[in-house]
Amino acid sequence: MSGRVDIIGLGPGAEDLRCPRAAGALAQATDLVGYVPYLERVAEDSGQRIHGSDNREEIQRARLALDLAIQGRRVAVVSSGDGGVFGMAAAVFEAMEQGDPRWRALEVAVHPGVSAVLAAAARLGAPFGNDFCVLSLSDNLKPWGVILNRLEAAACAGFAMAFYNPISKARPWQLGEALARLRRHLPGSVPVIFARAVSRPEEHVEITTLADARPEQADMRTLVMVGNAETRLIPRPGGEPWVYTPRRVGMNA
Repeated sequence: MSGRVDIIGLGPGAEDLRCPRAAGALAQATDLVGYVPYLERVAEDSGQRIHGSDNREEIQRARLALDLAIQGRRVAVVSSGDGGVFGMAAAVFEAMEQGDPRWRALEVAVHPGVSAVLAAAARLGAPFGNDFCVLSLSDNLKPWGVILNRLEAAACAGFAMAFYNPISKARPWQLGEALARLRRHLPGSVPVIFARAVSRPEEHVEITTLADARPEQADMRTLVMVGNAETRLIPRPGGEPWVYTPRRVGMNA
C-alpha cells in the first residue's frame, strides 16, 4: 500500500521551533489535513492539496486523512505544538481502531513537536523542574467533574500544573471555578503564569499569584501555569522574574 499518514506537530508558532523531522515530513506530503488556522501557518508547497476543517471535527478529519492515504496519497495531519498532546495523533488512532480495517495496514508515523507547555516553561525559566502534570480544562470530551477531581488530586499531591484550553466563549466560567478549587489546597502565594501565544509576535506573559489570578487574564490561546508550594521567583532588574521549581523537595521549609 503506497499511501501513508504523517502526524505533524507544528510547534508553538515560531518557525525555528519546528522540529526538523516534522518539517521534512511536511515537505513531502501530497495532502495537508487540519484545523484551518493551523494550516494557515504552513507554507503551501506547489501541488499540495489543502483540506481544512473546523476545530471540533477531529474524528472526521482523521477519517479523511486515512481515506486519502488508502487512495495512495501521502497525507500530513497537522496539529499545533505536539500532535500527541491534546492533538490529532489520538484522533487518528481512534478513527483507525473503529473504522475501515484496511486503515490498519497503512504506514503511519507520529512526528513530535515542541508543545506549548515546553515552550512556555522555557520562556519563564524552569517552572516544571520537578514533578508536574498537564490538564485540559475543556469538558467537550470529558465531564467537568472528572477535570475537577484530577485538578484537586494534582494540587494535593504537590504537582505543578499546566492548563490547556483554559477558557472560551462557550466555557467562560470554568477557569474561575478551577482557580477557586485550587485555593482550597494551595497557598495564595503560589505563582500563576498566563502565557499567551508564546514564540509568536503577539506573545504576552503575565506572572501573578493564585490569590490574585483572574479568569479574564486568559483566552483560548493562553497556557495557564500554576506552581506548587516549592515554586520560586528570582527577581531580575529591569525584567520579569525567573520562575523555577527546585528539583529538591523541601527547599522552602
